[in-house]
Amino acid sequence: MLYSQTPAHEKRRLFRERLGSGELLRFPGAFNPLSATLIERKGFDGVYISGAVLSADLGLPDIGLTTLTEVAQRAAQIARVTELPAIVDADTGFGEPMNVARTVQTLEDAGLAGAHIEDQVNPKRCGHLDGKEVVDEHTALRRIRAAVDARRDADFLIMARTDIRAIDGLDAAVDRARALVDAGADAVFPEAMRDLSEFERVASALDVPVLANMTEFGKSDLFTVDQLRDAGVRMVIWPVSLLRMAMGAAGRALDTLVDEGALGSRLGEMQHRADLYDLIDYQGYDRFDAGIFDVEIPR
Repeated sequence: MLYSQTPAHEKRRLFRERLGSGELLRFPGAFNPLSATLIERKGFDGVYISGAVLSADLGLPDIGLTTLTEVAQRAAQIARVTELPAIVDADTGFGEPMNVARTVQTLEDAGLAGAHIEDQVNPKRCGHLDGKEVVDEHTALRRIRAAVDARRDADFLIMARTDIRAIDGLDAAVDRARALVDAGADAVFPEAMRDLSEFERVASALDVPVLANMTEFGKSDLFTVDQLRDAGVRMVIWPVSLLRMAMGAAGRALDTLVDEGALGSRLGEMQHRADLYDLIDYQGYDRFDAGIFDVEIPR
């Protein structure tokens, strides 16, 4: 009932423990708190909170328009409903190194298990679009050092994302990833890898976990968990998949309303009321409420 029973610091500790075991951890992207609850129910290892999804939720493109306040507030709402660790997209850290430091502490306070900070210039673009630019290495490293220095919980994961592969090639991506690790990054997110051999190359060059982004309609093919595990990847995200599925279904439902004037033909595709009530523990709230009102105050 209500929110997670596991404190944020304990979620972080357990997450780092599992990450250190070498197994591959699966993080579907939640587009709201309810979908995070479903991700946990289905047995996944964690919840990912995508900057592209948060932007889309506000009706905005993913070009750095969201603020730290908006991201932290929505991420907190998602993280607090699940026992799973939640990782959030912190874009470029929302400003200069001091802003990056504030971002990390704000996300710690919001209950997140970690965040990734990228090396794009502002205004940033979606990692799988053309026309991206990255900052120089000195600036990229300052962002990560500021994040590492600012965190108060050593288990809060600082992940460095690099977008340099699409601009200067794989060798440059490997070199920058190594430098980011030397600056203190706990994990690396190499964006827009072309094939499994590129993931394998990055993973073999580093002694920290590597994350794979399996976003649809992007630069990377959609590899399976087993393929990524064999390539040395230790975390995989599907950042926008659930939102895309939900919006696709919503569009089809609206078309049916236009064409048929009712949704009777779509009932089999809907989450049943009973399943929703089970997911949000409606009975738990009812029992709590009944217990409060059944109490007799002695005279």
